[in-house]
Amino acid sequence: MTPRCSAIAATLFLLMISPLAVLAQSAVAPLAAVAQSVSEEAGIRATALDYIEGWYEGDAARMESALHPELAKRLVVTTPQGSELVQMSALSLVQSTGRGGGSDTPVEQRHEDVTILDVYENAASVRVYASGWVDYLHMAKWNGEWKIVNVLFELHPEAE
Repeated sequence: MTPRCSAIAATLFLLMISPLAVLAQSAVAPLAAVAQSVSEEAGIRATALDYIEGWYEGDAARMESALHPELAKRLVVTTPQGSELVQMSALSLVQSTGRGGGSDTPVEQRHEDVTILDVYENAASVRVYASGWVDYLHMAKWNGEWKIVNVLFELHPEAE
């Protein structure tokens, strides 16, 4: 084979193999992203469970581990005079949990259904369906850990 033919053959070989290399690389990259998103979702779910299970167990340390120190938990209450915003801080939520929290809720009535609604970069929205209310959690990745920054909740309607 002449040098010119060898060069042409080598070029053809590279042209044939390049798409395979790109295809192989593009197949591996999504797997890494999936592994990362599974890991992130596990961290988000664990934080939500520390929050709700900590409440039911009256475990203030577990509750505190789930919260950003500047958390605001809010409820909109409608009165005859209009709407009011009731809120509590991380400190008041941790203290309330330490005084027993939801530990008086019978085990068979404890709901802790966690649904991850959305994740984008270092932010997540999560719904927790609990025994007497629904929490909408906003989480942020803070110093490498998922923390609850905001909670908006709504009470279940009273049975008639």
